[in-house]
Amino acid sequence: MGGPALKRVGIRDVAEHAGVSIASVSNALNRPEQVSETLRQRVRASVDTLGYAPMPAARQLRQGRSGLIGMTVINIANPFFGALIAGAEDAASDAGMRVLAANSDDDAAQERDHLGLFESVQVEGALVAPFSDTHTPVSRLRGRGIPVVLVDAIDDAGELASASFDNVAGGRLAAEHLLATGRRRVLFLGERDELAQVRDRRAGAREALAAAGLDMPGERLARTDPASGLEFGARIAAADPADRPDAIICSNDHLAMGLVRALVDGGVRVPDDIAVVGYDDTQLAEVAAVPLTSVRQPAAEMGRRAVELLLARIRSPRAPRQTVVFAPRLTVRASTVG
Repeated sequence: MGGPALKRVGIRDVAEHAGVSIASVSNALNRPEQVSETLRQRVRASVDTLGYAPMPAARQLRQGRSGLIGMTVINIANPFFGALIAGAEDAASDAGMRVLAANSDDDAAQERDHLGLFESVQVEGALVAPFSDTHTPVSRLRGRGIPVVLVDAIDDAGELASASFDNVAGGRLAAEHLLATGRRRVLFLGERDELAQVRDRRAGAREALAAAGLDMPGERLARTDPASGLEFGARIAAADPADRPDAIICSNDHLAMGLVRALVDGGVRVPDDIAVVGYDDTQLAEVAAVPLTSVRQPAAEMGRRAVELLLARIRSPRAPRQTVVFAPRLTVRASTVG
């Protein structure tokens, strides 16, 4: 059996120890300019002796603030979204705020629940990397005076600020690279009509191939994770070499990792037999068994910029709605050039 629970030291304990009123302690901690230096030192000595830790969240709520930014992402298992959250947390911390991160896990209902949670805990603003049509819950947040910024997506209606990526240009860049290395039978792996980001990547790649007089078939997947890549890669490795593509563009690095693993295990040479391009250029791309060529999305920078846009809206609801779009860059590694 454990011992008795330790009693939390409160502001009343500090006041009794210092021999002053609770109001004096509150002023010394929160409005030090209103009290004497002697009182400040007296209260500080009691705080240090007792180990008192103020509760900023409670203080902020009394002031009508939560100090929280809500953030929902599509799938936190994907390293891209982990980096996106990390960038947002850095920027929020610099502003004295915290990020309440939520994982939709490729589930529209779960995404709606998270947005409802943000409303109930009174976040000061919300960052949404949308998995689905979030119009209704986002409208409800905005109706409560909670500003919203889209991340990794653009608001077609032009009502919301956003920090996103030029995915059409990114898809085009991947396809043009494969064409330059002599590939002609290119497959797009991980089509998902519910995700605008993936639709744009596919469209950009198809544009580049069409300009070269080539078609690009696509493979639709329910999830774009390593397990799906492993499953599809095993099928390709088992197929007749004459029926295989000579290059595959994956909708993200997460999927590409599983694909490359299965191809190599199945005796398919990457890139000699099949070249593979990923998307996001996560840290894992560089350290993979076959280092992965990938279209770089500056995830952490995007997260930081999104918070800056949101803070501007929190401070001034009339602030201009900005649309920030990051440009693509291709990082070329062994999965396409050997």
